[in-house]
Amino acid sequence: MEYYAGIDVSLESSSVCVMDGTGRVMREGKVGSDPETLVAWLGQSGVNFARVGLEAGPLSQWLHAHLREAGFAVELLETRHVRAAFKTMPIKTDRKDAHGIAQLMRLGWFRPVHCKSVAAQELRALLTARKLMQGKLHDVEMSLRGILRGFGLKVGPTTPRSFAGRIRELVADHPTLAAIGEALLSARDELSRQFSWFEAQVRSLARQNAKTRLLMSTPGVGAIVALTFVAAIDDPARFRSSRMVGPHFGLTPRKYQSGEMDVTGRISKIGDVGVRTALYEAANVILTRPVKGSRLKSWAMRVAGRAGMRKAKVALARKLAVVLHRMLADGTAFDATLAAAARASA
Repeated sequence: MEYYAGIDVSLESSSVCVMDGTGRVMREGKVGSDPETLVAWLGQSGVNFARVGLEAGPLSQWLHAHLREAGFAVELLETRHVRAAFKTMPIKTDRKDAHGIAQLMRLGWFRPVHCKSVAAQELRALLTARKLMQGKLHDVEMSLRGILRGFGLKVGPTTPRSFAGRIRELVADHPTLAAIGEALLSARDELSRQFSWFEAQVRSLARQNAKTRLLMSTPGVGAIVALTFVAAIDDPARFRSSRMVGPHFGLTPRKYQSGEMDVTGRISKIGDVGVRTALYEAANVILTRPVKGSRLKSWAMRVAGRAGMRKAKVALARKLAVVLHRMLADGTAFDATLAAAARASA
């Protein structure tokens, strides 16, 4: 008989449920959320597991890698699907969640999530940290502007170099504001230095990585967009077709059809919001700046003429997802003629 296990992972402890092929619970318990403890607990069950399920989350990829090394057939489950399946449960507890995950494993009612390689996770961490530093730097500058505005001191347009001088000029006759300004400017200087370090790291990685150099041959695609896409795709072979990439990142319209009702809505916006944003920004660059030698812009401008600029940018972002994936899969540089012939819809 086949056996299945479901693990509901929390920060400190995880609920585990083991059931057989008929759905009968064989064993359940609560163990520490670390690989050694989970491997030992599952090993003590004394059965061979057909599948072990983990809901995708902050600790899941780390646990997934160690459980797979230990010889278990582990699957990561898409959180959106798990939550939809658990909506039928009137009572939600960690124990019931583990039981539900084990049932999904037994019935096969799940969509597995790709567990990214360590290199892709490290690249994603670097991009996330860079984005965080950029956001905090912007927050400090806007907070300074807001504080001074309450006293009628308007900073106005500045450049990164002239910002500090302008602040000191405005607060020169206000001792309290001067002290506040110096403290925040010191924080801004440190954030700026750290952000510059992240920028240097990102640019260096983009130059060294053959995949990102390949993607950067596409108009509108720079280092950040290329690295973001490479980190998210990780293994191009996990997509059977390049047309699946657009829906994977939520760039295709929702569809609801029942009887006489047939509604096509806005894009689904499921999947990685960072990739979706990067692709949209690349599409915006193509459509709003001079781009030579690319029929992508001509195609998108025709879409804009029919449906408007906003929809054209989304359509172009979806097409870019298809084109960039095909470039990664084939190892070929951007070809404007082939890109123009690619279909945008899934």
